[in-house]
Amino acid sequence: HFVSRGAMDIEGLGEKQIEAFFEAGIIREPADIFTLEARQKRGAIDLYSYKEKKDGTKTPTNAKSVENLFAAINAARSPALDRVINALGMRHIGETNARLFALHYGTIEALAEAAAEAGEGGGALDDMLSIGGVGELVAGGVIEFFKEAHNRDALRRLLKEVAPQPMKRASAASPVAGKTVVFTGTLETMTRDEAKARALVHGAKVSGSVSAKTDYVVAGPGAGSKLKDAQKLGVKVLTEKEWRDLTRS
Repeated sequence: HFVSRGAMDIEGLGEKQIEAFFEAGIIREPADIFTLEARQKRGAIDLYSYKEKKDGTKTPTNAKSVENLFAAINAARSPALDRVINALGMRHIGETNARLFALHYGTIEALAEAAAEAGEGGGALDDMLSIGGVGELVAGGVIEFFKEAHNRDALRRLLKEVAPQPMKRASAASPVAGKTVVFTGTLETMTRDEAKARALVHGAKVSGSVSAKTDYVVAGPGAGSKLKDAQKLGVKVLTEKEWRDLTRS
């Protein structure tokens, strides 16, 4: 998950490669990925495979692929903050919620501090739950992750290798920026919290009722009175797929 497209997105480093490195004792935690090149240079590890010539000399057979891997890893040293949060693999935290946390807290250190305080309840927890799209389940996943000392230590080592970049606010050019959206019915590809989070990340406002000021109603199977209200008021009704397409960027 850590190196997947929605997370750190390191080209050429997939699940099978990670498993092979893990079995060989080369990678044990995320920070180890970013020390591969340094360890290779000082001879602590050897990522090359060799072909022995007739004269007894050995030539690396996968030198180019190793060089490409190092280049891809180095290109991932300044990731967007939301990618880092998503990459950590916290329970119930996906791309959209990771963006919400990145926007709200600004740095991974601030998120870690807030999670520690939220674990004791009080204002920090209330603040976390005030983030639109973040419910108790999502907040619990973050709090649980940062409670574990080994997670905090692994993150500390990772931050010596990467420099997360603050996430930019939604562009005014987003087609839903400043719009009011209402969700109704059953959503089939995301939870209600995820749908709300997606709206907020793109600068939209989420309402629980339909009015003349509503811009979009996203209706899934079983939509009831809210859909009827939207039709009466002439509010644009979108399917879940249309909503996802509209907020894809």
